[in-house]
Amino acid sequence: NLINDKIKFEGIAGTNEPIIIDYTPPIGDGEGIMPLEMLLLSLASCSGATVALMLRRMHKNVSGLKVNACGIRREEHPLGFISIRLEFLINSTDADDEAVQKAIKLSEDTYCPVWAMLKGNVEINTEYKVQ
Repeated sequence: NLINDKIKFEGIAGTNEPIIIDYTPPIGDGEGIMPLEMLLLSLASCSGATVALMLRRMHKNVSGLKVNACGIRREEHPLGFISIRLEFLINSTDADDEAVQKAIKLSEDTYCPVWAMLKGNVEINTEYKVQ
């Protein structure tokens, strides 16, 4: 739903609370999440969830996981991402490099549908830290 004279939308998925999708002035009021930010949030949450699930299926103790995502945009229209960096910060007492790398690879190749949709269109680089 378009909210006002500027470009600002209210997005509702199912029975969840509305999300404000907005642009920076002068197009919008800067009061919500921009569409490309939502794309990064979607990729970060999807890949983070699948990495956590894969590590837990490997019987690793994962007490927390944070994903930082940032993208580099094209300089000409369409101003989409040419590359995205995902940084996984994993709180675990026993997740080793081999397990984390395998979990990230499974997320990329099999279990994260957002990653699958972006793969081949955007370069996605990953790094991780186990804390």
